[in-house]
Amino acid sequence: MIGFWFFITQFLQTVRHYSPLEAGLAFLPMTITNFIMAVKVPRYTKRFGNPLLLAAGIAVTLIGMGWLSRLTADVSYITGIALPMILIGIGQGASLGPLTASGIAGVDPRDAGAASGLVNVAHQLGGSIGLAILVTIFAAAGSAVIGGQEMLVHRIATSLAAGTAMLALALVVVIVLIVRSGKRAA
Repeated sequence: MIGFWFFITQFLQTVRHYSPLEAGLAFLPMTITNFIMAVKVPRYTKRFGNPLLLAAGIAVTLIGMGWLSRLTADVSYITGIALPMILIGIGQGASLGPLTASGIAGVDPRDAGAASGLVNVAHQLGGSIGLAILVTIFAAAGSAVIGGQEMLVHRIATSLAAGTAMLALALVVVIVLIVRSGKRAA
């Protein structure tokens, strides 16, 4: 998801010519829905359990990223950026808590602090490695046919599509390793 922040900021500032403040404000739909969903996570966890909530959150984020990866230079902010961001905010808000809980599930209470620290390290490393991969994809997504701003938009959209594929892989891993194993344990 770090790639999402990086590339959409580039798009808003370079292609749409938003100021840094305007670009920051453009993320409000996602930030607000992320916060609202995060507040509701305890209630949804009691109702559906962490594994299903995690899978659903990643699935909603996946839909939002897939939608966002269809960027064009003249895309409407509302339908092409804000609405996908709302889905991403819902998905991120729904999945972060259950993901952390899954990372420390089954750990002895005395080791919970260390396990939580390792989960946070995994978040940071995953974000850094994921962004490195997406920047490499961005650089490789050239074309002899297009240039200038159109090339930049193509590269950003390609990077977001690759991020969508990474989320799809994450969803498969969650379903196989967390959701299915949780059903066997129940």
